[in-house]
Order: sequence, then structure tokens, then C-alpha cells
Amino acid sequence: MTGVRIPYLEGRARQPAALERIAARVAAQLPALGDVLAPTGRPVFVGIGASYAALTLPVGLLAEGGILARRELAGELGPGLALTDADLMLAVSQSGRSTETLDSLSLMPQGRRAAVVNVVPSLLSQAVDHCVDLGNEPDSYASTIGYTGTLVALAMIARTLLGAGAAEAAKEWDGIGAVLERHEAALAPVVDEVARRAAGVVAADVVSSGAFRAVSESGALLLREVCRVPASALVTRNYLHGEMESAGDTLHVIIGDGRELELAGSLAAARHHTLCVTSADLSPSEHLHVVPIPAAASLPVRVVLAAAVLQRLAGSLAQARGVEIEDFVFHNSDTKIEEQV
Repeated sequence: MTGVRIPYLEGRARQPAALERIAARVAAQLPALGDVLAPTGRPVFVGIGASYAALTLPVGLLAEGGILARRELAGELGPGLALTDADLMLAVSQSGRSTETLDSLSLMPQGRRAAVVNVVPSLLSQAVDHCVDLGNEPDSYASTIGYTGTLVALAMIARTLLGAGAAEAAKEWDGIGAVLERHEAALAPVVDEVARRAAGVVAADVVSSGAFRAVSESGALLLREVCRVPASALVTRNYLHGEMESAGDTLHVIIGDGRELELAGSLAAARHHTLCVTSADLSPSEHLHVVPIPAAASLPVRVVLAAAVLQRLAGSLAQARGVEIEDFVFHNSDTKIEEQV
């Protein structure tokens, strides 16, 4: 079964209501995962593309709770890299057809394989012992609902691994639809102005650290896919060690509340297009545009809200550059398995 595709802008418009449905659906599935999740102390999360980016969120949440999880890029795993130190593999693929993610299952014994997918039934959902699905939500080709829905599911799974019940894991998503709608209304004028000013940039740097790498890595991918801007996802402290020296005719998107604030100020002071997404108190200036994230929101909710900023930016920048969002230049035949289930 293949997922239903909808236009990118429609996917963004449907997202608030979809996340409400996804949170409820995932909560209903969590009790069935109890037996496989309870004894887990060394989980490995596996994915590729945007799914790999999303894995920084559960890994970060689990690290805070004392569980040393890790993520692996499915395309870099192989027979010589058996995951002997892991006691659970959680594979993530929104379509359930990602070739490399399916191949990685062979590295984990049966009984210790789980998955998060959107589309069911799918090859991945049928190849694992335990599966959490988002409910076949229609999604855009450059993922909107599928990506943020995956973040919701992964956060809830991480909470479960840390001992929360299904109701507790779902509670932080109460009212997420209304929260996202208010956030969208506030960010739209700021992001659209950034896109207007940055229409002619030659590249974009998207910088963050920790769990917000789920936003910078997926956001850089969106800027490449949706508006064809060469974009890089960069880690804050590493960026400071020479990577920012190439700034010039570049859009800089800085996400975070720590050293990111000084970084954004430095770039803006040098008259570079800079957008800072933060829950800290930061004043905008001529070259510094700020999208606030509610400081009172939990980390997973803030990550989803930040992801919405990058989604809007990609769409607005595509319009400013005259790029048709739904047109993709390259279609690779070997990244998805087309077998019918």
C-alpha cells in the first residue's frame, strides 16, 4: 500500500488537526508495546533522510532520562556492522518502503525489532515484531504531516521507554492543534519577510544543537527539495569553529536558546540574512528576524513548532524564487521498494 499524496501547502494547512489525530492514535497503540519496551536499556533508532533527522529527538529525550540510545543512518549499516550492543532496533520510515531501512532489520534478531511508519500495511510494518503507525495520514511529497507526526510518535515512545504510561505520554500533546495554529499565525509575516529578502541567496546554513537537530537537518533537506537552495545542517559549536567563515549571500537559520543567540546576533551585525527561532527573549533588528517559541512548552512540542517554521520558510522561499513546489528534478528508482503488499 502506498500513502496518499497531497500538495505541500495543503499538507501544512491540514497539519494541526492531523497531529491531534496522530497523538491519540499513537497513545492507543503504546500499551501493546509494553513487553518489548520495558526491558530495553540500549535501543538503536535507524532511519534515512528526514526519518534519520527525526531520531535526534528521542535520542535526546532518552539521554536526559539516563538511557544511552543512539541513532544510525540506515544506508551506512551493513553485515559487518552487527548491532551486538543494542537490545532493540526501532526503524523509522514514513512510507514503510525505504530500501536501506528495511535492509537494516537483518542486523537485529527477531523479537527485538520495532518500527514507526505512517503507511500501513507496508513492507516495514509487516517485517517487524511491533509497529506504531500514524494512521495513513495523507502527506506531501516533501513531507509535512508525516514528519511532524513522526516526531510526535517518537517523543511518545521515548516517554514510554522512560516509564511513562500511555496517557502521560500523550498529555504533552493536548491541544497541539490549537497551539500550532496560533504559532502559524504569528510566524507567517516574519518568515514571509525573510523569504522575500533572501530570495536571491546562493545557499542556506541551518544551525542548531541537541534535539533541535531534528529541525535543522530536516529543514535543510526541505530547503533543498522544495525551493532548490543548497542548504547545510550544521551543529552550533562546530559551526563556530570555522564553518561560519563562508557567510556571505547566505541565509542563516539559527535554532536554539543558548550560544545560538550570540551567533545569530553576530551574523546579523555583519548584515547577513538571519532568522532565529528561539524561546529566549531576543529582540529583532534590521537583519535579525525572530520567531518566538513558547518557553513553557515541553521540548518535543518546541521541536515540532520549530519544524513548522522551516516548513513555512521552504514554501515561502519557493514562491519568492519562482520554484514550483511540486516539481522535483530527480526521481531515484532505488530508494523505495515498490512491491505491493
